[in-house]
Order: sequence, then structure tokens, then C-alpha cells
Amino acid sequence: MDIWWTLHLKRDPASVPLARRILLGAMATAGVDPQVAHDLGLALSEACANAVEHGAGGRPDEGFQVSASISGDLLRIEVTDSGPGLAVPTPPAAPSLRRPPAPPARPAAVGHRPRRSRRGRASVPAPVLTGHRPRREGRPYDTHVLPCRPPAPTLRPVDVDTLPDLTAESGRGLFLIHALTDHVQLRNHPLRGAIVSFDKILKWQDGALLRAC
Repeated sequence: MDIWWTLHLKRDPASVPLARRILLGAMATAGVDPQVAHDLGLALSEACANAVEHGAGGRPDEGFQVSASISGDLLRIEVTDSGPGLAVPTPPAAPSLRRPPAPPARPAAVGHRPRRSRRGRASVPAPVLTGHRPRREGRPYDTHVLPCRPPAPTLRPVDVDTLPDLTAESGRGLFLIHALTDHVQLRNHPLRGAIVSFDKILKWQDGALLRAC
């Protein structure tokens, strides 16, 4: 049996523990493993706290919405606020497709007349093909040697002191949601604000009510 429910809450700090208690009560009634239910309650609290803190927009406050659905062993929770939404990154500019200008033609060597090939194109004079540049460091010059490849970049070890502080107040909520759930998605609602949705594969207690239905 699949179940789902939706809560419409005010953008008030008191709504955060209320949403968590309702979720934990539903998880206990359905027979979800207590540790999984605890992780989901903590993830929901962080998502609701973000909606309360950042969900204020220019229009009248419409609060925020919490939706949860269980389909088989998968639980999906969505928290939608009424704020300005998530910032959309600016796409990089498309590369130019214009062809670079052709290099200027080199003048012919004095005293040599370029010969015409069968296709009507000028060929390189024979003295130029048979001539060699002076030796460099005891090795003859090879006209067919390709330029040397640039050296391969060396990987530097990660400096632990330069890593961001994952325990800081800013960004800690989304970090915990990612750590406690199986899949997280952030997107903008076409009419409201931001949507934070996350999925979790459920574990059940023996004799779970929802599994028996």
C-alpha cells in the first residue's frame, strides 16, 4: 500500500518541531526502523529550518509546504517554500565558430622558381627539401620531428587546512540532508520558491503494519 500526506505550515520556528513530530509519528505507526526514522526526522528538520529562514519573498508570506510519500520501500519528502528560489548559475558563453584568418604567403626564395605540381599547386624547390640545418648538440636536424609535448601536470596533495568548515552554520543543513538520505535534489518551483526533495530507502521492523497491508 502506498501512502502520502501534505502539510501547510506557517513560516515560524515552531513549525519545524511540529513537522518532525508528525513525520516520526507516521514512521512509528507504519513500522519503520527507529534509526531510519530518526535520520529522516533530522533531515526534515534541517529542510524546514532552511524554509523558515530563507523562504521570505517579495510577495505576501504563504508559509511553506511539506509533502511525504511512501511507495514500496522508498520514502520521498519535499519541502517547498515561498521565497525567491535558488540562484541559477549563468551558463558560459558559447565558443566562437569564426575561422581564424589565413597566414600571409611566404615569398619565394631568390633564384628559384617554384615548380607546378600536376594539380596546379606550387611545389617546394628541391634544394629546400634536400638541405639540412646545422647540427645542434651533435644531432642532425630532422624536419619531421613533432614539437615536444608539455610536461604532464603533477597532482598536489590536498591541504586539510584549506577545506571548507562543514560544521559551520552556513551550509550545514544541506550537508546533513545529503549525509542522512540516499538522494537529494534542489530545484525551483515554477510559481513559488525553492524545492528541497530527498529520498530514503526504508528499513522495517518485524511485523510492520505498512508491510502487512
